[in-house]
Amino acid sequence: MARAPFRADHVGSLLRPAALKDARARRQRGEIAQDELRAAEDAAIRDAVALQESAGLQSITDGEFRRAMWHTDFLTGFDGVVATNSNYAVTFRGEGGATAQTSSMLVVNDRVRRSKPVMVDHFAFLKSVTNRTAKFCMPSATYLHLRGGRKLVDPKVYPDIAEFWADIAAAYRAEIADLAAAGCEYVQIDDVSFAYLCDEAICQQIASDGEDPKRLPQLYTKIINTLIADRPENMAVTIHTCRGNHESMWMASGGYDAVAESFFNETNVDGFFLEYDTDRAGGFEPLRFVPKDKRVVLGLVSSKFATLETKEALRRRVDEAAKHIPLDQLCVSPQCGFASTAGGNKITEDIEKRKLELLVEVANEIWGGL
Repeated sequence: MARAPFRADHVGSLLRPAALKDARARRQRGEIAQDELRAAEDAAIRDAVALQESAGLQSITDGEFRRAMWHTDFLTGFDGVVATNSNYAVTFRGEGGATAQTSSMLVVNDRVRRSKPVMVDHFAFLKSVTNRTAKFCMPSATYLHLRGGRKLVDPKVYPDIAEFWADIAAAYRAEIADLAAAGCEYVQIDDVSFAYLCDEAICQQIASDGEDPKRLPQLYTKIINTLIADRPENMAVTIHTCRGNHESMWMASGGYDAVAESFFNETNVDGFFLEYDTDRAGGFEPLRFVPKDKRVVLGLVSSKFATLETKEALRRRVDEAAKHIPLDQLCVSPQCGFASTAGGNKITEDIEKRKLELLVEVANEIWGGL
């Protein structure tokens, strides 16, 4: 398993420590300068690296500590993409009937260009503070289209939507090229689209937005392949899909059956991070479509809730999955990041650490190594 994904891996984001939250709040109030916030981020990232390394992980991220949200900070780094601070029609849901919205809608109001590197400096710092495999996580371009469809892309700027896809693909390829030049050998594409397209209610909303949800899996697969088309041979690329992750809430339900065949067979990645911590993800049967040269990282450990899973339960779930795909193609991880937004999920940093350690222990017991 010298090449990612690893037997025990993780999705990327980590709980922001209190000192970092405080520094960000002080910066927003104008009480400290940008370089002081940067120093606080650097210190927090060093600690996050130490946490991951002590847990035994081989892939190391910066916890997304320089981002407020998993997607908007990156996507708005391209010219032409702006945040509207408005909500989408579908809400997050939590335990006990709780609901929430996130003001994270994006629109395209000008030609999409990458006039400067977006987060290459984030990766470069991470690379400088770990000797293990530094992983960079980036949101998929499909997110710009999923939540609103064609109407989010200004028709005056892009009369032909194909030109928009071509421009944003070029922007991604340029960022990936610079990441590779900085020494990046592991990129994870975060794409909620495929899991969302398994939810009937969301598909109805997509249809009301003027899109055909049945054609989107193949369209989005082609787009992702275009984004990563020029990656170097030594760069592993995985894709993560989940049903929403915001302060321990979710947005979608439904098994992978609706997208499995095209998603697994046609996406040119090395592995798939798949949410499998609850019955909202359905069964393991769709894994039969995964080609033999790709790996599946089973997201069996919840990043949303504090209850610590048992090794026995995780091993049983891996055995169940192995009825549909060879055991050698499987890995384990949390089902999503621990803090897709700066607020984070409703667990503690101690529980986060224990869950990461648990994954490494289980991987060592099942496969004898990472």
